[in-house]
Amino acid sequence: MSTPAPRLATYDDLLALPPHRVGEIVDGTLYSHPRPAPRHAQAGSALGFELGAPFHQGRGGPGGWWILFEPECHLDGHVLVPDFSGWQRERIPTLPETAWFELAPDWVCEILSPATARLDRVRKMPIYAQAGVHHLWLIDPELRTLEAYERRDAHWLLTASHSEEDVVRIPPFDAIELELGLLWA
Repeated sequence: MSTPAPRLATYDDLLALPPHRVGEIVDGTLYSHPRPAPRHAQAGSALGFELGAPFHQGRGGPGGWWILFEPECHLDGHVLVPDFSGWQRERIPTLPETAWFELAPDWVCEILSPATARLDRVRKMPIYAQAGVHHLWLIDPELRTLEAYERRDAHWLLTASHSEEDVVRIPPFDAIELELGLLWA
């Protein structure tokens, strides 16, 4: 007797989640996790402040980017919600009318938490590389680290690791100095 194939998650499964949950579909499996904890939220908020003015708004920096918090990205059949994504405006001059993006971001940042770190590293990183994302940052607010990756031949190359109070310039946002100490609670 054969066992039935497991049911693949659908977009309706995402819509059925309670509003306090974040949902993603990776390889046909629904993943759901709670809203970020305070250290995670602090790191994300501070990063948004630091990158938003010079890159999203063009104040004190070159502009030319859409920097968005938790956008829904539909990439090669997966529904992913990175903590931050950035698109160069020359590739996407206006934001889509849909609630999601189908064009892969140029940059993704995942802020790691105990509930999501394995999913972010093991399942989502390869999807981002295959979809054509060029830059990926992993921020760990518990360890106070930032890892920067660049895509090379559909694989990730670790280009820099920084921690604690480092002041750094990291592509694709190396036009400004980023004070990592501002990210930590």
